[in-house]
Amino acid sequence: MFESLTRRSVLAMTAASALVAGVGPVAAQDKIKLRLSAVQSETDQRSVAMLEKFGPMVADFADFEPHWNGTLFQQGTELEAIASGDLEMSITSAQELATFFPEFSIFTAGYVHQSAEHQVKVFNDPLMDPFKQKVEDELGVKLLSVMYLGRRQVNLRMPKSERTVMTPADLAGVNLRMPGTDAWQFLGKALGANPTPMAFTEVYTALQTGAVDGQDNPLPTVVDAKFYEVTKQIVLTSHLVDLNYIALSKAAWDAMTPEQQATVQAAADAASEFGRQNQLQKEADLVSFLEEKGLEIYEPDVAAFRSAVQSAYLSSDFAKDWPEGVLEKINALGN
Repeated sequence: MFESLTRRSVLAMTAASALVAGVGPVAAQDKIKLRLSAVQSETDQRSVAMLEKFGPMVADFADFEPHWNGTLFQQGTELEAIASGDLEMSITSAQELATFFPEFSIFTAGYVHQSAEHQVKVFNDPLMDPFKQKVEDELGVKLLSVMYLGRRQVNLRMPKSERTVMTPADLAGVNLRMPGTDAWQFLGKALGANPTPMAFTEVYTALQTGAVDGQDNPLPTVVDAKFYEVTKQIVLTSHLVDLNYIALSKAAWDAMTPEQQATVQAAADAASEFGRQNQLQKEADLVSFLEEKGLEIYEPDVAAFRSAVQSAYLSSDFAKDWPEGVLEKINALGN
């Protein structure tokens, strides 16, 4: 805890210095340099969206300079680089922000976000204002827009005729491979399953031999890893609707004219929407592909899953840093 607080204090002072140094609109003839450091590849839908939408929209007054595959800054160091004035942009996660601000862990929990559309409603709602303001004040980072990454689903090796999953009770006794951290194992248990930690590289063989009964991942991962070869059904639990945020240096933002700021905001929103629609279409196409491969794909009683999982979180230590009443506000913006 001491190390965490010290890290935040140092970053806060660094961010404040960077903000002071960056105050004041740039001259009309100067071009703003916007270097983006990201860990994904150039072909990732987030990268494509930034290249095809964000870059061209700001080209009149800014040089957008993206760096992919963690080649400029390593994963997990981008926010500190922005705070120290060494970087202008990144694509960050709620998980990363939660290492600085524990209250952001609410956006990493199961069944908090319900859909891609719900993510946008939550991000644009006044309930997000205190979260955004804290990131600006203490890190010197402005969160511009929310990007949709996809939904995690339950993928089982037994056919639906052997086990139909409609509620958490139907996952009782199912050995479900989940990532090994405490947070992931907690989510697996909250879903009703017996969460089994295992390296991703071992999952295909474990499904093939019956060492585990299933695994959870977004549909693109099911296809890329060819899990459809050793499983029979996918339950569309959508238990985690994952996201990223487009993050910009507050010093860089403050150095822009109001017109430039409006254009940057519009460009970020356009990139997010472009990527969101592409990812949703990809997920829809993959349902058809997986059905053609013989998998049974269906939606359970998602409301029953959401109720059980949220109850589990609220009675756990994971929710101790969540601001009071925020979860209820988030739920009210959904179904």
